[in-house]
Amino acid sequence: MIVSFEQFKEKYNNISDIKGKIKREITNKNLIPITKGLYETNSEVHGSKLSQFIYGPSYLSFDYALYYYGLIPENVYNTFTCASYNKRKIKKFNNYFGTYIYRDVPSNVFYHSIITKIDANYCYHIATPEKALCDKLYSLSPVRSLKDIKNLLFKDLRIDTDGFKNLNFREITEIAPLYRSTNLNLLVKLLRKEYANE
Repeated sequence: MIVSFEQFKEKYNNISDIKGKIKREITNKNLIPITKGLYETNSEVHGSKLSQFIYGPSYLSFDYALYYYGLIPENVYNTFTCASYNKRKIKKFNNYFGTYIYRDVPSNVFYHSIITKIDANYCYHIATPEKALCDKLYSLSPVRSLKDIKNLLFKDLRIDTDGFKNLNFREITEIAPLYRSTNLNLLVKLLRKEYANE
């Protein structure tokens, strides 16, 4: 369970040295720092459930989500890539549970195609596979042609071809223009040209 400094202080309001109490709880592994003023009580919790509490608003996306859905082969174990907006720079946090990387997507697309996951006392968000792919392509340097976007997808990113064919192309074509991205425009052209009958 996630506990803030204020919650801990309220729980132990009879203790004068609250910071000393926190240090002892950390030493005894009853509290695990996840970011400034925020702690986790369960050392076994999966790090993905903590991502939006560390920095937000945010949701899991990019490489972590693509691997989660089986679209890329690389195991991104203990690295949690997340989308944020209006932050203007990449943020990175390291803690006991892993490495958390946050990068911007356009604000007008941020709240589209996000799944809410609820597990015990944790509520967190992850992009749909379609949104994760769009976020990833948006984050990469622009390519110039349909041939280039195919190479980017299937050679550079090593997107699983069967998994790609099973994506909801309508969802992609609806959200892709919101990015105003050359890569996303080329992705839509590719879908319309080569996958229209899928």
